[in-house]
Amino acid sequence: MDVIEVLPRLRVLRFPVGAAYLWRDGDELTLIDTGTADCAARIEEALDGELRRIVLTHWHEDHTGSAAELAARHGAQVVAHRLEAPVIRGEVAGAPPVLEEFEIPIRAALPPLPPAPPCPVDREVEDGDVLDFGGGAVVVAVPGHTDGSIALHLPGPRVLFTGDAVANVGRTMLGVFNTDRTRAVASLHRLAELDVDTVLFGHGDPHTPGAASALRRAAEATM
Repeated sequence: MDVIEVLPRLRVLRFPVGAAYLWRDGDELTLIDTGTADCAARIEEALDGELRRIVLTHWHEDHTGSAAELAARHGAQVVAHRLEAPVIRGEVAGAPPVLEEFEIPIRAALPPLPPAPPCPVDREVEDGDVLDFGGGAVVVAVPGHTDGSIALHLPGPRVLFTGDAVANVGRTMLGVFNTDRTRAVASLHRLAELDVDTVLFGHGDPHTPGAASALRRAAEATM
């Protein structure tokens, strides 16, 4: 795992597949996504404060894999959209993606990931809810990748966590492996309207500065 400081209060935890993010408010930490089910010990090496909450952008195993273990060990509150919560708890199966033709070989080449153990969800959120970190983190519903995918917008520091709604692999672009591409495109366009300086993606390098321009270019190129 690589640990990269993006801002004085923000670090990227980069895994072989995907990333998680640690936001610091004094001695309190918020973790956005948790990597796969084998990432908990490595994430704990990066903790230098009290892990207060874990926010899951969506149910996929490369985002929720270590959530149950970390929440149990640290007593952290787990937060997810109400439509993702039943999948994260293991009560229902998540919908598979509807692959575009170009995505089929990409998907086939990916290694299998360990399944995510069921994890309690302590707080179910909706679009517009505000979480108590980063001066007020606004939940932005970005359906399309999954039905209950969320992004997090911190208006004060002008930071945006996109989850898998957007990727930055070679270029800033619509995320792949969506359940509903039309809704995913609409979500990308919504995120492109936000006033941000720093954008953090589920997959790909952080974008700062010029992040807002990169999002707008991606939206303009995607219909």
